[in-house]
Amino acid sequence: MGLAPAMTVGTVWFVGAGPGDPELITVKGRSLIERAGAILFAGSLVNEAVTRWAPPGCTIADSKDMTLEQMAAWLIAQAQQHAVVIRLQTGDPALYGALIEVVQPLDAAGVPVRVVPGVSSAMASAAAAVESFTLPEVTQSVIFTRVEGRTPMPEGESLAELARHHCTLCIFLSITLLHKVQEQLRAAGWVDDAPMLVVHKASWPGEELIIRGTLADIRQRCRDAKVVSQAMVIASPNLGARHWPTLAKSKLYDASFTHRFRKASVPASPTETS
Repeated sequence: MGLAPAMTVGTVWFVGAGPGDPELITVKGRSLIERAGAILFAGSLVNEAVTRWAPPGCTIADSKDMTLEQMAAWLIAQAQQHAVVIRLQTGDPALYGALIEVVQPLDAAGVPVRVVPGVSSAMASAAAAVESFTLPEVTQSVIFTRVEGRTPMPEGESLAELARHHCTLCIFLSITLLHKVQEQLRAAGWVDDAPMLVVHKASWPGEELIIRGTLADIRQRCRDAKVVSQAMVIASPNLGARHWPTLAKSKLYDASFTHRFRKASVPASPTETS
């Protein structure tokens, strides 16, 4: 009597759905949705319109009322029935996406796992406001972080400590804690008239809201706009640079700068050669 054939287990793909606009999902993510047998999407955060590319007969479930254990069990069960199973997450799975917590039980069950990156709400917020996270001679660093709430911050990662770098801060999951954002930025030496940006539902068709203010008034402006969820808070010395009268320009495109694709067409200034 021969051995029974081993059961084929499908792959669970963790796909970044992007920030809200269904068209901002990657081509690869959409291609996977088009051939998925089952999709588990984060309904409280992901625009359900992203699932419109799913084939007829695809099993689609909303995870908003599930625990991590229930999500993992659902994905494992579906992987025993379908070749392509998708966990559809907001933004990028690697940023505040509970990725590893769900992957571990899948690993233990022998279910193959792959990840498709997505557009983060941080990038979508900067795009919505036509802002740049980095500018020559202003800041060349970006920090993705959050304010301590029910989830504690590791030692050395308080917002006040990170803000002392005075670079660009993309502050996730903190719209209801703007009073803490203000306190910690002030503790780090940020002045009250420092520009602040809050983008609610970045890229969501018909729902996006851009709120500009200062460290002193951004909380009240968000209250007035009734923004209490799904918002990116950005503090940066670059904010508003679009309207600055002068800017330090990138050396990469400077006519006096030589690189492997282009030779300098004008001499470098004395300050650049000294």
